[in-house]
Amino acid sequence: MNPIAIIDNDADRIERVLRGDSQAFRELVNRHKDYAFTLAYRILNSREDAEEAAQDAFVRAYNGLATFNRDAKFTTWLYRIVVNCALTVQQRRKMQTEDIDNAKILRGGTNPSDGLKHKEQKFYIQKALKLLPPDDVTMITLFYLKENSLEEIADIVGIETNTVKVKLHRARKRLADVMQNLLKDEAKNLL
Repeated sequence: MNPIAIIDNDADRIERVLRGDSQAFRELVNRHKDYAFTLAYRILNSREDAEEAAQDAFVRAYNGLATFNRDAKFTTWLYRIVVNCALTVQQRRKMQTEDIDNAKILRGGTNPSDGLKHKEQKFYIQKALKLLPPDDVTMITLFYLKENSLEEIADIVGIETNTVKVKLHRARKRLADVMQNLLKDEAKNLL
């Protein structure tokens, strides 16, 4: 008979961290760093800023781990911290500069010429997301790309589920409008 395997999950790691095991926190970071970075990047559109926000989020999570409600999902709590850190970095960046990133986006980007439909779709979706407000990008990323439920998104961003529905609906509409304008402009450039 096989020995019973010990389930190694976030709750186990959290308990180990609270007992002073720093390796357990490294494991939590390694387990969630890619998604934390991706979420921050979707909001900030800057690799450096996203790295800063994700790192800040893990520091805040470590410092606040003792107050974490262990009945809740760790990922929901962590991703809410990531969103808050990303929004803080964004506010700081807005104070320092006036829409330099938007000017870069409007000037360029390369159109993939390989003809693959999926790659082209991804390209235009990414381009459109860069033109949307961060709140819209957050809603779309959490719902479609990370497949969080409406309730999970509500927990992550700290709003009511009905508000998430409304924001998601509006974000989809704005994404569709931006995509339509981008594709129309691309058709003009090809003629």
